[in-house]
Amino acid sequence: MKTLITFLLIAFLSACSLVPKPELNITEAKLNPVSETMQNLMAKPGPKYPIPVAVYSFRDQTGQYKPQQNVSSFSTAVTQGATSMLVQTLLDSKWFTPVEREGLQNLLTERKITKKQTVKAKKEEVPQLTNARLLLEGGIISYETNISTGGAGVEYYGIGASELYREDQVTIYLRAVDVHTGKVMMSVSTTKRVFSQEMRAGLIRFTSLNRLAEAEIGFTTNEPVQFCVLQAIELAVSELVEKGVALGYWAPA
Repeated sequence: MKTLITFLLIAFLSACSLVPKPELNITEAKLNPVSETMQNLMAKPGPKYPIPVAVYSFRDQTGQYKPQQNVSSFSTAVTQGATSMLVQTLLDSKWFTPVEREGLQNLLTERKITKKQTVKAKKEEVPQLTNARLLLEGGIISYETNISTGGAGVEYYGIGASELYREDQVTIYLRAVDVHTGKVMMSVSTTKRVFSQEMRAGLIRFTSLNRLAEAEIGFTTNEPVQFCVLQAIELAVSELVEKGVALGYWAPA
C-alpha cells in the first residue's frame, strides 16, 4: 500500500511540470491581436471620404461591481475605458474619422494657449475645429453573471478529478445620430459571452491511522472582460457600416 501511495505521489509531482504556469521572468508588452471581425472589415473597400464622427462618452451603464466574498469591493465589473476602445475601433475601420470630444475642455484650453502665442508672434490664426457629421452614443448596458454553469467530476477511493465552467454575458448598444437633424439614423446591439473554466485533480488517502496524504493539482482560465467588450464594440461598428451601406447612407469607394 505504501509503495502505491509513493508511486502516485511521484507521478503527481512529475505531472506538475506539465501544467501551464506564467513565466517568472519579465515579459515584453505586446500589441493587441487583430480580431477576425476587424480583419474582415479592414479587408473590405472603404469610403471615398471617411465620415467625421464625435464620441463624447461610451461608458459603463451597468453600475455593477466585481463580486467578492466577505470583502467590500469598489472595482467595477466591466472596463471604464470603453470610449477609448470605440475611438480606436473607429480609426481602424477606415470608415470614420473621430474628432476629439471626450477631452474637449483640455483641447480648448490648449487652443487658447496656442492662439495667444500666435497673436504675439503675428502668425496665422488657429484653424477651426473639425465639425462632426455623426454623433455616436450608447454604452455597456448589461453585464449578466452565471448565464450558464456546469461541470463534471469523478472520484474513487480518494482519487478524483473535476471540471467546472461558467459563462457571463456583456451587452452593448451603439447608435448613430445625425448632427444636423438630430435623427437617430440606426441603432445596433451586440452581445459577447465571457467564458471561465476550472479543472482540478486530487488525491486524499490515509497512509496510516494518524497520517493523511493529500495532493491537488489544477488550473483556471478566464476570458478578460475588457477584450470581450472590445470584441462587442468591433462587431457593433462593423454592423453599423453594413447597415449604413444597406440603407444608402454611405457607400464604399
